[in-house]
Amino acid sequence: MRALLLTLAFAPLLLAAQTPATAINWLTIEEAQAQAKKAPKPLMVDVYTKWCGPCKMLDAKTFSDPRLAEYVNKNFYPVKFDAESGTPVTFKGEKLENPDFNPAQVGGRNGTHRLTYKIAATERGIAYPTVVYLDSDLNVLAPVQGYMTPDQMEPILNYFGGGHYKAKDYQTFMGDFKPKWTAQ
Repeated sequence: MRALLLTLAFAPLLLAAQTPATAINWLTIEEAQAQAKKAPKPLMVDVYTKWCGPCKMLDAKTFSDPRLAEYVNKNFYPVKFDAESGTPVTFKGEKLENPDFNPAQVGGRNGTHRLTYKIAATERGIAYPTVVYLDSDLNVLAPVQGYMTPDQMEPILNYFGGGHYKAKDYQTFMGDFKPKWTAQ
């Protein structure tokens, strides 16, 4: 009985000790903007929807990878943003909403939030998931659409998180890039 009580007493400490290395510390867009003003570093915004299968895979298989989570927490302000949310946000001083949001459709397809149009749209339109990289001044560097494994994301994270985008284009960077992660 005593062993069980000790185990139960220390379980939260063991879990807390594991969390920073294995989980991304997601922020709201407002929290990330405030932190980027104080200590500049790029933002990584996961633009997802609740109904999107590849979005769920990105959470389960990619964002849960401890190597990726550690790198993201160290080099970015990570934001998780529901592309069809009904919650207003402020981005670069502008209040953005989802005028087509239907509360009766929560969990299913819904209207698209104006922040999604502002940061995640490409020439091909909007797709989910889209991981958007922004500089510390909140300028969109690149919206990257589709599911990716941790190994596929590693060079992209290094390109933006390491500031390489300031000095060379992505193709040149990839010519010099040496992956550090091995497939798991």
